[in-house]
Amino acid sequence: MTPIGVIHTPFRQMRDTPIQPLGGQAVRGQIVLDPAYAEGLADVEGFSHLTLVYCFDRITQPALRVVPYMDTQERGIFATRAPKRPNRIGLSTVRLLGLQGCVLDICDVDMLDGTPLLTQLRADDRFAR
Repeated sequence: MTPIGVIHTPFRQMRDTPIQPLGGQAVRGQIVLDPAYAEGLADVEGFSHLTLVYCFDRITQPALRVVPYMDTQERGIFATRAPKRPNRIGLSTVRLLGLQGCVLDICDVDMLDGTPLLTQLRADDRFAR
């Protein structure tokens, strides 16, 4: 897969990153989309939320068992939100605050700064204005 853009957030280290969008509530970020995909942003501003698919690009060793954040018991990776997944794919729904050219201002971020965006799924109609 080839990234279509980069997600920028205030989170520089994994230990500082929220474990889900609720933990990143009100934390702002930006998506800088590759200009080659600009035409695909048509009509996005009519939605309040976007679902992002991205790569956990700094995970070097996937794990099938992990001790989740705020837990003491080891659990299977698929029973957690831990990022050490075999295919390193992340999924988050964020609020869309605005769009300027190829830059989307977003809120409720829970990913590291510089995270490669693989795709932005259709905005969820349940959140449409």
